[in-house]
Amino acid sequence: MRFYRKHVVTVRLLSGTALSLLLMVATVVPRNTTRVLAQKRPSRSVQTSHSRERVSTEASEMVEVASETVCNERVRDPKGSVPIDDMQSRPSLPVDTPEAVAGAQRAQRLLPLAQRLVVASLRQLSREYNLTGTRGQDLKIQRAVARVEAVRDVRPDVDSRDNASVLMRNPRTIIFGTIFLAGLPSDEGIISVLSHELVHIADGSQDNLRLLFRAVGNRASFLTGLKIRDQRAEELTCDLLGTLATRAFVATTPTYEALPQRISRSLEHNCVDTDEGDEDHLSPRDTIRAILFLRPSLSRELVYGR
Repeated sequence: MRFYRKHVVTVRLLSGTALSLLLMVATVVPRNTTRVLAQKRPSRSVQTSHSRERVSTEASEMVEVASETVCNERVRDPKGSVPIDDMQSRPSLPVDTPEAVAGAQRAQRLLPLAQRLVVASLRQLSREYNLTGTRGQDLKIQRAVARVEAVRDVRPDVDSRDNASVLMRNPRTIIFGTIFLAGLPSDEGIISVLSHELVHIADGSQDNLRLLFRAVGNRASFLTGLKIRDQRAEELTCDLLGTLATRAFVATTPTYEALPQRISRSLEHNCVDTDEGDEDHLSPRDTIRAILFLRPSLSRELVYGR
């Protein structure tokens, strides 16, 4: 997740120590400093908006069942992701441990594919929200795509622990904490997080995706009854595009695994016991629900398996 305008964090999954010291690192970086993008777990705060009167009871129930399916699949799946609050409680993991090595190799291998999937999903979502067709907006999308395509490396890092981040002075490398790498044992889980970071990179210092973030946030606010603006909207859009990219990966790489199991892997790290959010981030479980409200087809696939 990312701090306000362009010097921020992208989704950071904080350690327990950082949690107690920084309350989820929700501080604003000065405007002219280097921007850092990182996975982040939010702190507590509940803000609501928009009546949900236009959301049917059936649709709400479907989302609840689908979100529970995600977390139930995590428990049953040998490749299920570790919830972010669980990751935070684990000791640091050396770079050369088998789990970290396997995770780093998987992330590097999947990076080019994640880039292609993000570009396709970004263009698709922009069309859905009618944000294409004008010279200015098309130019912003082109700049966003170029930034995604410029990323080259994944670097494992012990000190980053349960975080993934990008230093904006070097936006061609995504830094993965070794605990995070080990906590995402599936291709689907890695693609989801890689894609999230790539979307932050795509936005860049020129606000290439600001209109898309706003449109997604407004729609999600209406559907969920939560205030999803500014940084919250950006983080949710990154999560949404991560899930869409993962769903496209599932569609193009058939296996004998069940569809709900594979879709769930893109969201399972949000299946926390301690579910907290703040003004910049939805809580992890609210993030799952918001994505499912925005994408009813995912709910149906999770519940009915097709």
